Amino acid sequence: MEKSKILIIGATGSLGYHLAESSLKFCHPTFALIRDSSFSDPTKSHKLQCLSDAGVTLLKACFSSSLSCKFCLSLISFLRLTFYRQGSLQDEASLVEAVKLVDVVICAVSAKQTLQQKLLIRVIKQLGSIKRFIPSEFGSDPTKAKVCELQDGYNFYAPKIEIRKLVESEGIPYTFISCNFFMKVLLPSLVQPGLKDPPRDKVTIFGDGETKGVFMQESDVAAFTINAVDDPRTLNKVLYLRPTGNVCSLNELVELWETKIGKKLQRSRVSEEDLLQKIQATTFPENFELLFIYSAFIKGDHTYFEIEPSSGVNGTELYPQLRYTTISEFLDTLM
Repeated sequence: MEKSKILIIGATGSLGYHLAESSLKFCHPTFALIRDSSFSDPTKSHKLQCLSDAGVTLLKACFSSSLSCKFCLSLISFLRLTFYRQGSLQDEASLVEAVKLVDVVICAVSAKQTLQQKLLIRVIKQLGSIKRFIPSEFGSDPTKAKVCELQDGYNFYAPKIEIRKLVESEGIPYTFISCNFFMKVLLPSLVQPGLKDPPRDKVTIFGDGETKGVFMQESDVAAFTINAVDDPRTLNKVLYLRPTGNVCSLNELVELWETKIGKKLQRSRVSEEDLLQKIQATTFPENFELLFIYSAFIKGDHTYFEIEPSSGVNGTELYPQLRYTTISEFLDTLM
């Protein structure tokens, strides 16, 4: 079967970069729509060079040298000077021309840009040629979250729910990716807010420590996502990622770390009520670690529900051939 052509939006981000790499790895013709600002950032510019060298077609809206400033899409050259117009999610013309080239669109922008996907959704709807759209969600299922408005009416999940509803109401073929936590979030500190490294002496357990959360490596999320784009079993479904070895309670996580370092840690506990007070005493995003801990390890937003076959599928059951990094393997890198 011919592989779908894939457009990645947000390819210079951490997840977006892995998505582009995985798309190439699984032999999809791969395109990335790039913003002006990416070239003034040395890290992003290096990523773009690497992607280009690997075979990704980098697309950008640009001005022609003529006085008419005719719109065109250009393969970005790192060897010549080109003048670019503002593109990506804010430029309808560049979105239209890029979406015309592909079968699948994957958006991997940051959470703060979630609602900026509305123009992209409008373009996809108008063109009517996209076989699958994967919006930028990539976290816990926002429709299952018990944690909503904790302070000042702020709801972290509201923008993602709004985008979901818009995609569904427009009749756009979709797959939503529910991968829960990336391993780079909270796991390097053993779920200890404010720390960058895992503790060696003392550890805090939130709640009773028995509620389980899920952690995934970004490169693994990318591999599961790319495998889903041409799979009819994931059409108009949520792809849930809950691999064996990546679902873990705080008590299990601490015990696993103690086994690796050969030492028992002194435990202290924070009740649900005390944690909630700490969250309410600060504002988002300063309290995001506490908010995520409350969501996953107190309310169980990652694991309290069974996957409903009518609306969701289990990624590790669909793609047992995919190798993924386990929590234990990730902790080994922190030794």
